[in-house]
Amino acid sequence: MADIGIVPVIEMQRQGLDWLPGTGIACRGAVRSILLVSKVPLDRIQSLAGDVGSRTSVMLTRILLAHRYGSTPAILPMRADLEAMLAAADAALIIGDPALLLDPAALCARYAVLDLGEEWVRYTGLPMVFAVWAGRTGRLRPGLAELFAASCRYGMEHLEEILEAECPPRRIPIGLGRTYLTQHVALELNDKDYQGMQLYLRYAREFDNLKETVPNLIQNVSV
Repeated sequence: MADIGIVPVIEMQRQGLDWLPGTGIACRGAVRSILLVSKVPLDRIQSLAGDVGSRTSVMLTRILLAHRYGSTPAILPMRADLEAMLAAADAALIIGDPALLLDPAALCARYAVLDLGEEWVRYTGLPMVFAVWAGRTGRLRPGLAELFAASCRYGMEHLEEILEAECPPRRIPIGLGRTYLTQHVALELNDKDYQGMQLYLRYAREFDNLKETVPNLIQNVSV
């Protein structure tokens, strides 16, 4: 069993985990890897086929549809297959590699398409944090935040090696992978990112009866 893992923020909150500040996965605009594709107008979505790979993204979709469009669809958990999802529901949530393999511009010719990172930032004016490094209370020792930040910087310094190793097996063009990791996602996080995370979790409690407080180590560790 791992002491620390990269944990979706919704699960960090549900499980009452502590988290390390300074690193994670966030976006400050279009995220590209989280797409809502709808065959009906967004305010008429009654059913949503949700990619089972991300509870945080499913909750983000629920929040944005409710607050922005007045839609509260039933969620149908499905694997990432756009055609099958749209055959079963009004709209589909596609995340991760399957979303990167889609062409949003081409989809717009047939469907309503939202980049949910971009939609969140437009709605709130704040970044969206999808995941943080988290662990059980007492497992996060002083100094770990700095080690994780250094590891993140090392990875970005060797980005081309990572792209060459990881993109071809995933069928993702290296140029898209580079753009994704350098422009669409943020891996080193700051106070504004955490403001966005706190707002997301506050909205999530409206749907999920989550705990009112978020474990927060940011005041104790400098990054």
